[in-house]
Amino acid sequence: MSEAGQHNVTDETRKGGSRSATEAGLSPLAALVRRHDRDRYQTALFAPADRREALFALYAFNYEIARVREIVTQPMLGQIRLQWWREIVDAAYAGVPPRQHEIAAPLAAVIGGHRLTRAHFDRMIDMRERDLADEPPATLAALEDYAEGTAATLLYLALEVLDVTEPAAHEATREIGTGYALAGLLRAMPFHARTGRCHIPADLGLDPQDYAGLRDTPALRAAAAQIAAVAVGHLQAARRSRPEVPQSARAAMLSAVIANRFLLRLKRANYNPFAPELAIPEPLQSWRLFAAALRRRF
Repeated sequence: MSEAGQHNVTDETRKGGSRSATEAGLSPLAALVRRHDRDRYQTALFAPADRREALFALYAFNYEIARVREIVTQPMLGQIRLQWWREIVDAAYAGVPPRQHEIAAPLAAVIGGHRLTRAHFDRMIDMRERDLADEPPATLAALEDYAEGTAATLLYLALEVLDVTEPAAHEATREIGTGYALAGLLRAMPFHARTGRCHIPADLGLDPQDYAGLRDTPALRAAAAQIAAVAVGHLQAARRSRPEVPQSARAAMLSAVIANRFLLRLKRANYNPFAPELAIPEPLQSWRLFAAALRRRF
């Protein structure tokens, strides 16, 4: 599971609520995003009402390509699945009627209605090909590039849906998306370890056997701390742009609040990514987002 493939469980589901009860009144796209990407569902609620469905379409598309590695048994099957999504995007830009799929038609409508940048979709899909290889990134810089190419690029599209064109907002989303993705990879470490995957860069010197064994070691904590420090640096850089970022961009910026909170919790756990308390979802997350939006912070 990559950062963007963190399939978050809703509060109601954890409490045993039925899907029909918790998703009453939601569109199919909103329900899908709420079910599988709690973070982005909550941030999308701070967008103008007439833009939320477009954001849900983008986030549902992201969910689909992010989970490819998890649903295939061979890399070739993953390549085929990603190519299928490339063809969906091709058709949308060519004006060809979309295939029968719960996301394809809404995505095509968003692409056409908001004139979204084609290169962003291509970059996101290309980056997901890296998920099909089980080798860790060679360097921390390579991991940052992956983070920017996935989560930050998704935010570039969100800005286009929100009609935000200010350069400061674009720069802030680059930093926020990268920081959020790095924090998300740290959050997903227990899942990755159980499935034998490692996103910790090889140049950080971690023994893969320690990681795969879910062992809390000084080397693991040191590697997690280094990744966390880079994530914090990106989020701090984004905040320096805050005075120049319009309020209309807030739905694309609020994931910084989520990332900041997790990184603080990780620090309190002495950078042990396997600490049990980190597996507990943040119960006050929606309120933290509301407070940040009210104070025009991210």
